[in-house]
Amino acid sequence: MTVGDLRIEDVSRRFDVDGRALLALDSVSLEAPAGSFIALIGPSGCGKSTLLRMLAGLDQPSEGTIRTGGLSPRTLQQRGALGIAFQDASLLPWRSVEANVRFPFDVIGRMSEADRSRVQEMIELVGLGGFEQALPGQLSGGMRQRVAIARALVSEPQLLLLDEPFGALDQILRRSMNRELQKLWLKRPVTTVMVTHSVDEAIFLADKVVVMTGRPGRIGRVIDVPFERERPLSLLNSAECRQLEAEILQLMFDHENDDA
Repeated sequence: MTVGDLRIEDVSRRFDVDGRALLALDSVSLEAPAGSFIALIGPSGCGKSTLLRMLAGLDQPSEGTIRTGGLSPRTLQQRGALGIAFQDASLLPWRSVEANVRFPFDVIGRMSEADRSRVQEMIELVGLGGFEQALPGQLSGGMRQRVAIARALVSEPQLLLLDEPFGALDQILRRSMNRELQKLWLKRPVTTVMVTHSVDEAIFLADKVVVMTGRPGRIGRVIDVPFERERPLSLLNSAECRQLEAEILQLMFDHENDDA
């Protein structure tokens, strides 16, 4: 298996709720080649974030296996080869931009000269050069998310996980951040899985959109996004994009009705 390839095989997750088993995910299987961008989308409660937590090693499957480049999520964690960014930037408020970005190296107890250069490079790459010593409270919401993305990418992860990273931003800023994330990803492609409730965001960023069903979460359909990169924001207004968006929304509606 190529380093960075993601393979999810027959993964199920059950939770004990008031003494009874609740099946949240049911036999989910998915493969993604190294350097691909996958968007997970589906009705609320379909298990998208549960799956992402298992990919991050924060939860364990009841059945099935998850491997990236043949490595388990826990091993990726230990090697600093896993990058995560959430809807809340989750920056440490007492640490500067530079200190927040270098945090993954602090966790694994590593800070070489090359690592220091990498931290500065990532700060520059997300457009925050000159803000190295600023505290999170001195930054706008969009700038804080840029710091979170830089922190997620600084250790050159094999797998990048994004859980609604721009969900708290207004529409204009969200579109702008989508464009910036695409530029970052194109410069340094990394196997990426993003959970989003925004269909146009999924289409703009992903190679494949994975539409999940209602509880128990299953993969309803995997849709290849046909648009070449680099994608301009104007793509979202095209007839082709609108048609694909309508198709995905209909699939989501159908699956939600199936669950009901």
